[in-house]
Amino acid sequence: MRAISRLLALTVFAAMTLSVVSSSFAAEQKMGHMDFAKVFDEYNKTKDFDKQLEAKGSAKQGDRDKLVTEIKKLKDELDLAADKDKAKKQAAVEEKLKKLQEFDRDSREALRKERDDMARGIFKEIKDVVDEIGKKENYKYIIDSRMVLYGDASDDMTARVLKILNDKYATKGKK
Repeated sequence: MRAISRLLALTVFAAMTLSVVSSSFAAEQKMGHMDFAKVFDEYNKTKDFDKQLEAKGSAKQGDRDKLVTEIKKLKDELDLAADKDKAKKQAAVEEKLKKLQEFDRDSREALRKERDDMARGIFKEIKDVVDEIGKKENYKYIIDSRMVLYGDASDDMTARVLKILNDKYATKGKK
């Protein structure tokens, strides 16, 4: 009987302590969430950079098409060449194919690097806006919505952060 009373008292004490701690924790903690990927994708600066990269990719594709045309011409010449000239023509075709492979590799690498650099800059801009809001408004945490299993819509900062970024970008003259 005595053990049951102690257990009951301990349970009541633990419940009261937990209640006080959880209510004070909730009162002190301000949390928000945002969809980072949506902010990144819908940020006008991201859209502008994507258009620039697409234009550069199209230009590279034009250069690649010229190389492919040269290779086809050399292959046609190889088919028509006399036996004594075939070795030279074959070497020229192989050289052009090697150039094409290098061009493809270098183009992909350059575009990937440019995209990565651009993304890093935009990630930093988004983080700076979120940090600014968090500090100004005393948020304890602002987390990515993809990590939230449940969140009140009033705590979603996605549209707000996106508006701040797009307004700043428009004001800076789309530099």
